[in-house]
Amino acid sequence: QVQLVESGGGLVQAGGSLRLSCTASGRTFRSYSKGWFRQAPGKEREFVAAISWSNGSTYYADSIKGRFTISRDNAKNTVYLQMNSLKPEDTAVYYCAATYPFTKVTTKEATYDYWGPGTQVTVSS
Repeated sequence: QVQLVESGGGLVQAGGSLRLSCTASGRTFRSYSKGWFRQAPGKEREFVAAISWSNGSTYYADSIKGRFTISRDNAKNTVYLQMNSLKPEDTAVYYCAATYPFTKVTTKEATYDYWGPGTQVTVSS
């Protein structure tokens, strides 16, 4: 079992940046594929970014490609989401997620088995 906790959310003006962190406890995080999802008010949760446990390959939603970067630090059991050029439409609760160990990375929410409680990101215009 692994527990995930996000941090780094907050209020930022449009055009600004934030870096979200997700730290895992309970087990070594290295062998888990990891993803970030978000849910805006009144909308379904959607995929944002993911990183493979094996080779570090990354995947991004079209809406944030070129502005957000996912990365990992296995030594710190942490995955990051660097968010630049933020827009009001990026406002959402952001969730960190992880698959079972040694599972191929995907963009599908249903394939992620562990979730953090979420962190609020609000972008003002």
